[in-house]
Amino acid sequence: MDYKDYYKILGVDRKASEDDIRKAYRKLAKQYHPDYNPNNKQSEDRFKEINEAYEVLSDAKKRSHYDRLGSDYSQWQRRGNPGDFNWDQYGGFPGGTRVNMDDLNEMFGGSGGSFSDFFQTIFGMGGARPSARSQPQGYQQELEITLEEAYKGTTRLFESNGKQKQVRIPAGVRTGSKVRVAGAGPNGLDLYLIVEVAEDRRFERRGNDLHTTATVNVFTAVLGGEADVETFEGRIKLNIPAGTQPDQVFRLAGRGMPHVKNPKEKGDLFVKLKVQIPRYLSSKQRELLEEASKIKF
Repeated sequence: MDYKDYYKILGVDRKASEDDIRKAYRKLAKQYHPDYNPNNKQSEDRFKEINEAYEVLSDAKKRSHYDRLGSDYSQWQRRGNPGDFNWDQYGGFPGGTRVNMDDLNEMFGGSGGSFSDFFQTIFGMGGARPSARSQPQGYQQELEITLEEAYKGTTRLFESNGKQKQVRIPAGVRTGSKVRVAGAGPNGLDLYLIVEVAEDRRFERRGNDLHTTATVNVFTAVLGGEADVETFEGRIKLNIPAGTQPDQVFRLAGRGMPHVKNPKEKGDLFVKLKVQIPRYLSSKQRELLEEASKIKF
């Protein structure tokens, strides 16, 4: 069995970041996708190889296990290839534990037979070879959506065998979530949409919680009042108690991202308050502030 260099397949350095690996995969997957190369067996095989490489290098545990194998294999080559390389010691991960192929089958369809012998030996079946009755794998395609679409759920239209198919993207998905579309891939195979949630200028997502900012003037912070806060359900009023400090954080329960398995259950929204100091004051404002500054607290 030959060693497969997944880094070389994706054209990235062994120290490449997750973002570099994702960008390389997206570029190659688009270049060799069967939709752009119909009836091209070479492109189809290359596309499968790219998907297999990304399946390993995009997963931290698989990548770590693969890197350990790669280091040992390189040392074996430097020693002049003494005897046969012992692949079986790397079957399953981590620590020799076998991986449940059902998880991979759910993603790629069938029994994983279109994975290479190398992949199935190292990651899937503890040294067993694939069955002759193995079914073909599905196809992956990245899908970018906005954070608001991830909050509310959305739909996309895809062409499949000359017909349009509407696909529902459930609320609560995050970058890396997989959506299976039965029979929407080339040759009637399943299509797996790999979700990429774009960054939002208003909110930062941390798990199912959202973080944002709101701004009030110094008088509201000192005397109390209200602040306007954006949410995906529209603007709301946040009560600001007197004496609120700059960068104080308020928690709004249940106004974060929905849980993908239970959309009615949501994370929280955290609002950091920014206090705006006026650059210019009227003579009356200055007079009042100077008077107030003489009062000891």
